[in-house]
Amino acid sequence: MRYIIFFILILNTAVYSLTWFIPMDDTQKDHLKAYGAVYKCVENGYTVNWLLNYRGGSFQIEGDQGVSVIFNKMGVSIKDISPKEAANIKSVMEESNTDKVLIEKATKIAVYTPDTANPWDDAVTLALEYADIPYDKIYDEEILAGALKKYDWLHLHHEDFTGQLGKFYAAYSNADWYLEKFKVEKNRAIKMGFKDIPSLKKAVALKIREYVQDGGFLFAMCAATDTLDIALSAINTDIVAPEIDGSSIDPDYKSKIDYSNCFAFKDFTVNINPYIYEFSDIDIEVKSTAIDTIRTFKLFEFSARFDRTATILTQDHRRIISDFLGQTTAFKKKTLKEDVLVLGYTDKDIVKYIHGIRGKGTFTFLGGHDPEDYAHLVGEAPTDLSLYKNSPGYRLILNNVLFPAVKKKKLKT
Repeated sequence: MRYIIFFILILNTAVYSLTWFIPMDDTQKDHLKAYGAVYKCVENGYTVNWLLNYRGGSFQIEGDQGVSVIFNKMGVSIKDISPKEAANIKSVMEESNTDKVLIEKATKIAVYTPDTANPWDDAVTLALEYADIPYDKIYDEEILAGALKKYDWLHLHHEDFTGQLGKFYAAYSNADWYLEKFKVEKNRAIKMGFKDIPSLKKAVALKIREYVQDGGFLFAMCAATDTLDIALSAINTDIVAPEIDGSSIDPDYKSKIDYSNCFAFKDFTVNINPYIYEFSDIDIEVKSTAIDTIRTFKLFEFSARFDRTATILTQDHRRIISDFLGQTTAFKKKTLKEDVLVLGYTDKDIVKYIHGIRGKGTFTFLGGHDPEDYAHLVGEAPTDLSLYKNSPGYRLILNNVLFPAVKKKKLKT
């Protein structure tokens, strides 16, 4: 009887000690859904390791046949490997610029978005839904009520935190969607006790800064990157034209701009003209002929053992990535604070992808609107990610989704 029990124990151990390898190089069928499958494995209690700088940032999972069920259902490449193959991977990694990190929890995600429809899509929402990663939608009411405490990761996209409704006044002030958006946002602000939209957005920006200071992970794209900092810099002054908020611009606003409140930027000049699309000189200028030019940006390669955070955020099967425009496309390097880390750049003066630490938390900003639509315009249909399942640009977004879930490296004392 003892031998039977012993045999059963051995059998069970064999069943539950499979090692699975998920390649993230060019052999992967669906890079984007791989992140969702990994997320599900973490939710189900499997041991998931991220192999940084190894074959495009591959994954290794310890578990039973349930792992393969998850990946096969999602159409993601996966292979069960022998102990010898696992040992070989370990040996190769020990002798190269790689590292293994444990993904220890399923990130609790919040996406800042209104309950009314916008005439544009959100690349992060598209990525989360394609990868089948759960998230909650929150907006001004929830943030000011303290809801951010429930989340590990907050995403901001096209939202304008200066309260100028994206500076669409000149082009769309008579459009039905713009008039409706202005009405809804103005009523929201008044209902919440604020005199106008800019005042409400400033309060929300301060809450977001507090969230990061307390340990939250912030990821922003497009106009949210620079408008958040512009709003924080102008907390004590009025930079919004009367056409938008009904009150005059503060004649002394320049002297009241406080860059110390900002996450990433300094020494920028605010654009107060409501008829000019740009918010400031943080964003680069894109000439009209640029749409006919092939543009790219390049990711830096970091040391996996010494620059773990930067390495996580830049895992990809491509180091050179096709560029994409947005209301904020990229950032002039001269406007970056000294402690901001550049992850990706166009040239020596233009950066695309940046990261920094503020308090106990972090922020990561990626310029541009949609990694697979070079010049996405208002009113265009959302991108179908099933056509771009190996997108290196969208992988940057999903790296950020998993980033808060990685076990933190103990600091030497």
